[in-house]
Amino acid sequence: MRVAILGCGNMGSWLARELAVHHTVHAFDPIPGRVEKIKGVKKLETLDELEDFAPELLINAVPLKETIPVFQSVKEILPQNCILCDITSVKGELPEFYSRCGRQFVSIHPMFGPTFANIRALNEESAVIIHESDPGSAAFFRGFFEEKGLSIFDYSFDEHDRMMAYSLTLPFVSTMVFAACMDKDVVPGTTFKKHREIATGLLSEDDYLLAEILFNPHSIKQLERVISRMEFMRHVIRGRDYEEAVSFFNRLRENVVPLAP
Repeated sequence: MRVAILGCGNMGSWLARELAVHHTVHAFDPIPGRVEKIKGVKKLETLDELEDFAPELLINAVPLKETIPVFQSVKEILPQNCILCDITSVKGELPEFYSRCGRQFVSIHPMFGPTFANIRALNEESAVIIHESDPGSAAFFRGFFEEKGLSIFDYSFDEHDRMMAYSLTLPFVSTMVFAACMDKDVVPGTTFKKHREIATGLLSEDDYLLAEILFNPHSIKQLERVISRMEFMRHVIRGRDYEEAVSFFNRLRENVVPLAP
């Protein structure tokens, strides 16, 4: 298959490298040197070269705020049979765009990144495939993800964004609260060090990616949950209520027990 990838950041580069093993992959990124580092991938000097390459699959891996504008800028020079693909962590206005553009599409979300994931052993990581996607293209990515050992989840566009507010916004906000309260002069204990490592890793991510996650329309509900729980903890601590504290700790333990396979 002829695959074009626009945007070779962390995930775009990974997809380009992995897909190039069995497919012809051309990629474009405005940042010099990014594409050249990816083995087996040919660099597109300009987006106009897409017309001659005539991809069968176009993966749009640019930041969320640029995703729809990039699609709009290239859709007229793509073959009509070219499948559009996005990998965004928040789907937002993409359903409306796809319904208007009159092209087949596949919407996915690889839920891992190089900061925390071991990309050579992805058996503990996950990916989402959106229900409304073209069935053939969805089957292609299902096979690709299964080959990598990923757990695959199927959601509608709306279900995806609601779930991402829980699985991404909640830990992001919690980690940012910790980072906002950090004192560099503190004597760190073991738990503090672990939290600091997580915060350092999270804040090494692209600023636009972090903002995209937080600006998910469903994020505010998760933020309000965090504030509510913190208010309750303040109530327990001020009252020095050991019985209520123990009850609270037990509820937390129940929450963090992994679900049975």
